[in-house]
Amino acid sequence: MTVTDLVPDSERTGLIGGLPRAMRPYASLMRLDRPIGTWLLYWPCAWSVGLAGVRGEWTLFLWFLLGAFAMRSAGCVYNDIVDRDLDRRVERTRLRPLASGRVSPRAAWALTIGLSLIGLVVLLQLPRVAQLVALLSILPVAAYPFMKRITWWPQAWLGLVFSWGALVGWPAVTGEFALTPLLLWIGSIFWVIGYDTLYAIQDIEDDELVGVKSSARAMGDKAKLGVGICYVLALAGWSSAIWTVRPDWLALLSLLPAAIHLAQQVARIEPRDGAGSLALFRSNRFAGLLLFIGFLVVGLSSLD
Repeated sequence: MTVTDLVPDSERTGLIGGLPRAMRPYASLMRLDRPIGTWLLYWPCAWSVGLAGVRGEWTLFLWFLLGAFAMRSAGCVYNDIVDRDLDRRVERTRLRPLASGRVSPRAAWALTIGLSLIGLVVLLQLPRVAQLVALLSILPVAAYPFMKRITWWPQAWLGLVFSWGALVGWPAVTGEFALTPLLLWIGSIFWVIGYDTLYAIQDIEDDELVGVKSSARAMGDKAKLGVGICYVLALAGWSSAIWTVRPDWLALLSLLPAAIHLAQQVARIEPRDGAGSLALFRSNRFAGLLLFIGFLVVGLSSLD
């Protein structure tokens, strides 16, 4: 039996397992069974819209959710195209559709283009300033898969990319750019570095074997301290963004539930515990929700 005869368990059960057999590899490429990435890409968009006070533009939340799904899916497919040779050498990824040969690069590129067109539909719903800001993300997105070969901190580059929605949401509501979304973006970058370091812990041994760099490898046994520092810097950035909207110490209390949640994550970090770190990584979708509620409350209250 060759590797092309094998499929991961995720394609036999659950959401993907219920699809027609021919569709399963493409759904797997899109990580359809793992919506965590969509949520993590979506939350900075929603934070920015919420902190801007929404101002009647409630449909933006749905448009950004569709855009996050499409662009995260497209990003996963593109990442697998770039990494298909590397994925064959890693136990956790060797059965991915491109690495195992079950999907051709040409078909994967067609899927990437199709998903990007959905993103284009979302882009066209936004004001011109927001469109221009969103388009600036193309080069950082295209460069991301190569960062793990260049720098010990590919998670920082992912932070730039996955936080970009914070820069787009505000002008989507207000029609103009401002310092607030920039501060929100900076805070989100450190959040992403922190949670993606948790994700990278599960791959430390394989990454060491194939020579892939990561913040988890760079931090080593000091991962608890490193992630903790990232989360503190994230909270500092978010606090600064709130202060530009509502300069009131009480407004900063809106971050308290998320701060407690992030502190609990840090307290539970074990540098070589892959399964535990993955669970902590996934809990950031809830952290994002707590932050969204806080930013929305502050944004709506600032309109009084």
